[in-house]
Amino acid sequence: MSAGIDLENVCCDFGSFRAVDNANVSVRPGEFFSFLGPSGCGKTTILRMVSGFIEPTQGVIRIGGQDVKGKRPNQRPTALIFQNLALFPLMPIWENITFGLEVRGVDKATRRKKAEELLTLVDLPGAGDKMVSQLSGGQKQRVAIARALAVEPQVMLLDEPLSALDLKLRQHMRAELRAIQKRTGVTFIYITHDQGEALAMSDRVGVMSQGRIQQIADPRDIYNNPVNGFVAAFVGENNVFSGEVQNPAGGMAAFATPHGTFRARLGASAGGKGVKLYVRPEHTRLSQTRADENSIPVTISEVSFEGNFISILAISETGAKLAAEIRNDGQATVPGMGAKMFMSFDAERAAILPDANVRG
Repeated sequence: MSAGIDLENVCCDFGSFRAVDNANVSVRPGEFFSFLGPSGCGKTTILRMVSGFIEPTQGVIRIGGQDVKGKRPNQRPTALIFQNLALFPLMPIWENITFGLEVRGVDKATRRKKAEELLTLVDLPGAGDKMVSQLSGGQKQRVAIARALAVEPQVMLLDEPLSALDLKLRQHMRAELRAIQKRTGVTFIYITHDQGEALAMSDRVGVMSQGRIQQIADPRDIYNNPVNGFVAAFVGENNVFSGEVQNPAGGMAAFATPHGTFRARLGASAGGKGVKLYVRPEHTRLSQTRADENSIPVTISEVSFEGNFISILAISETGAKLAAEIRNDGQATVPGMGAKMFMSFDAERAAILPDANVRG
């Protein structure tokens, strides 16, 4: 059983500092929803308000349609997995998993049976009698998930649970977490500063900056259609050009820059000042000849082999550093250091975007 979560005009103040500013979010029942943003953006504060450890300064939080104002954490249908996991080192794994049930007075035989069921669910069958010290980092992570699931929460809250793991294990645990969430159907709210985690696991992502939610969308839309410069820059790499919008029409516009005038898609609210042009490195091309439009003369300054792609840095005639990516498909022509080339991009793959939505 899962529940949806609704935040309506939620704010949270710590003295004169506003950590969360007018958050409006509806998380669907059974959804894997991630809050993504840099440290200090307010995402963990949202998690703690949902879990009941912090009360909002204003606004309403509903879980399963019910206002949870004044309800303590143990009175809410939520389970929170902390960054440090907080497992008990002197208890065997099965007792760690069912500690919450023991507190509720569930008998030992029932608890042991539940522990074995959950260990199978998280792919750790037969590990119930092991101690925490005998487990790897990824196995400890699964035990923490099993312990949270033992109390049958409707909402699982996860605060950067993979941050202490190495890269390969993090990538493996992404798939594990997603699979567990799908098997259980429990609503997951996941907090992370890692864009790869958010994009790989989530049904939808809410990108945050300075206490405000900048955009909520599915991962593809977040990456391909960012609503402003903060989202574009935080989620993926970009070449960024300053300039002025000219002749907007039909969702497209000219954009005058020190490198020349380019054509690009015009983002919402991007017609005024304080806008920039964003082009992702994988959407650029390098060639010996100038393209008909959106072409910049460059000198290749660095070539880096990254495995599945080749990263290329170049310097424009104005001294700007620009990046391109070439897929390592066995057919790519890799330019040499110091080569004179032209970097170009399609107008439809470039976006003119306003700055972030910040506090007035």
